[in-house]
Amino acid sequence: MKDLRRPVELLAPAADKEVAFQAILHGADAVYIGGPSHGARSKATNSVEDIAEVVEFAHRFRARVYVTLNTLVYDSEIAEVEKLVDKLYRVGIDALIVQDMALLRMRIPPIALHASTQCDTRTPEKARFLEDVGFSQIVLARELSLREIEDITEVVTVPVECFVHGALCVSYSGRCSASQVTMGRSANRGECAQLCRLPYTLRNGRGEVIERDRHLLSLRDFNASHSVERMMLAGVSSFKIEGRMKDASYVKNITAFYRRLIDSIIARYPERFRRSSFGTSEISFTPQLDKSFNRGFTEYFLQGRRQGGSMASLRTPKSMGEVISDVTKLHNGDGISFFDSKGDYVGVGVNKVEKGRIIGSRQFTLPKGAIIHRTLDKEWQKEMARDTAKRTVKVDMELDETGLSASDERGVSVRMPLECDKSEARKPMDPRQVFAKLGGTGYSLGDFTNKLEPTTFIPASQLTALRRRVIDALDKANTTTYPFDYRRAEKDVKYIASSLIATDNVANHLAREFYSSHGVSAIDDALEVAPKKGRLDAEQVLMTTRYCLRRELGCCLKDKTVDARVRQRFEGPLTISTGPHSFTLCFDCQKCEMKVLNH
Repeated sequence: MKDLRRPVELLAPAADKEVAFQAILHGADAVYIGGPSHGARSKATNSVEDIAEVVEFAHRFRARVYVTLNTLVYDSEIAEVEKLVDKLYRVGIDALIVQDMALLRMRIPPIALHASTQCDTRTPEKARFLEDVGFSQIVLARELSLREIEDITEVVTVPVECFVHGALCVSYSGRCSASQVTMGRSANRGECAQLCRLPYTLRNGRGEVIERDRHLLSLRDFNASHSVERMMLAGVSSFKIEGRMKDASYVKNITAFYRRLIDSIIARYPERFRRSSFGTSEISFTPQLDKSFNRGFTEYFLQGRRQGGSMASLRTPKSMGEVISDVTKLHNGDGISFFDSKGDYVGVGVNKVEKGRIIGSRQFTLPKGAIIHRTLDKEWQKEMARDTAKRTVKVDMELDETGLSASDERGVSVRMPLECDKSEARKPMDPRQVFAKLGGTGYSLGDFTNKLEPTTFIPASQLTALRRRVIDALDKANTTTYPFDYRRAEKDVKYIASSLIATDNVANHLAREFYSSHGVSAIDDALEVAPKKGRLDAEQVLMTTRYCLRRELGCCLKDKTVDARVRQRFEGPLTISTGPHSFTLCFDCQKCEMKVLNH
């Protein structure tokens, strides 16, 4: 009977194969990892051979491996990308995460395609189009509310993927030209200069300084842990942790936290949801989100546009860590941070704590009432450097006079004939002890049934050999029955618009052909390949974002309670500047959007 429960996926990032292994061991149902090129993180590349090792390991647990191929592709690179996809398909990856629609016109194997967050999917119409043209999974924009997410899940049948934790882009993903224009580094080619993390000075239309050297575009990190249940009920099937540049300790901690959380929700709704991979992870530490890198947390727009609380980390783009209310809990070698009397971020190493007083690696003055954050927990890092997880698939076994049967939680079953020397039992034997010794195999023994006659004796060495043959057979059976997804058929449907502009990112002739075949009549080249490559005319939009700086600073134009003097101070046009760069801010209050314009 077909299982009608919706599978729920925890999707973890992997900078390399070692991080991928740890993500899987700590409970990920899938990992996403960059290949040799075109992976939107130019410093997080991996060979096909390394990815093949990740695939072999992940598939033991029916966990999936997605490769990010989500940059724009130039015409001169199409043949190269086609060869790469063929190699990735041959090593057994489960899907490609892509932005460029050229992939739907390339000569590639029938590999499953996932629509990257760079596709900027914010509406039911866009999501339905992506499903209709052949995408197997759709990653939604990070700016959406629960209501907007539910509106999308109601019109598509493929799994919907949403971010659950990690860094936020201030601009709609895939539609930021700031790095390309100012530095010649395209974010859509994996070379973002992260201008949003720089300190800016904000001036009003009279040139008066409103804020000086503040990180006005630097968002806090996303943390949807309090809304995961509502996201599942709203139709989200895949929960994505951001962080393909993060180290193993980060991935271990965050993955283990969300594994525990999602499992607890599945347990409350056993008739509606099921986990999408197999195996139980035994974790040796207690996951804690604020132990890992974070700029402070926000749920962004998950609860709606008007939710309270700051969305930005205005004073620093560095990690805030965990709040320490009792300094005696600090360890020698820890790192702490706080804001000094000027509001500047200060980081200090802890040499020791004596009588409630912190002795730092250098002299510092702690302002009265300052909040201390631990940005480095030495003891925690020691723990995280160890082997902190073991994941095993439960297997039930039954031994009788003719053989050994084994069936595991993945649904894989094998039977091995009993090719052993049997004799009269000289003393009672317990074969379960032999078959329970599964350490290092990736399996753990569940139910064991012994149907041997009480008088039958089989040497332990021969039972051990039988156990090894059965485990080997299970591995082979799992490989041959692994359920791959494949590319869906492309339907003849109209795109949601009749024209495309530069920020729609059409960078090659195949993408142009794709959109033309779906009814788009006017198509501008992507900025990266436009005749004036890397340039924008004055007043052209560099970023569009739902984050509003006026709102963040307490001067939302829709808020009638804002004092008139505050409104006067924010009279525009507002500009922000950092180093040689200056940008104009434009506010579309009807859409609740802010635009950053080339100045």
